[in-house]
Amino acid sequence: MNQKRLLAFLSITVGLVLIWSLINPKDYGVWFLETFPVLFGFPILFFTYKKFKFTNITYTLIALHAIILIVGGHYTYADNPLFNWIRDLLNLDRNYYDRVGHFFQGFVPVLIAREILLKKTRLNKGKMLFFLLVCIIAFITSFYELLEWASTWNLPPEQGIDFLGSQGDLWDAQKDMTMAFIGGFIGLLFFSKIQDKQMKHVKKKKT
Repeated sequence: MNQKRLLAFLSITVGLVLIWSLINPKDYGVWFLETFPVLFGFPILFFTYKKFKFTNITYTLIALHAIILIVGGHYTYADNPLFNWIRDLLNLDRNYYDRVGHFFQGFVPVLIAREILLKKTRLNKGKMLFFLLVCIIAFITSFYELLEWASTWNLPPEQGIDFLGSQGDLWDAQKDMTMAFIGGFIGLLFFSKIQDKQMKHVKKKKT
């Protein structure tokens, strides 16, 4: 698929979901905190497009991750209706939408980082690249957990609880980081070849 058409489709889709999410969210303060990566990241992708283009698979996964964040911002991660239904249906102890969000926190950024490192550095595919990408996952997920914690200092208690989404689980942060690692490893194991194939195709078109 032509990349510009794909990006137009993805941008319109994410834009529509963003507009929907702004209509009566549970809390506008929590909405802003949850969607901030989208509000901050998409302009960067737009203004750097001419200098650096990602593959179609990476752009598609970025859009999917953005939608997950936006939906989480509308309902909060602890009160997603679909996952409330799943919780009740399976008699689970909590709403697990936040685990999905943290899975993608490792799954998508690791592929973004992988593409940047392969295109902009002399690193080749191999053990060193894999090690650095694991380190990047560790940094992103641990930094985000610290950011979540720090962000609650000046929030009213209810907003802080909604943003953290811990739902009373003392080990929530550790479990979230574990999900990010699982997401990162799955991204590397199952999507690296697709990413390589698309990068190779783009390189051939340039030569």
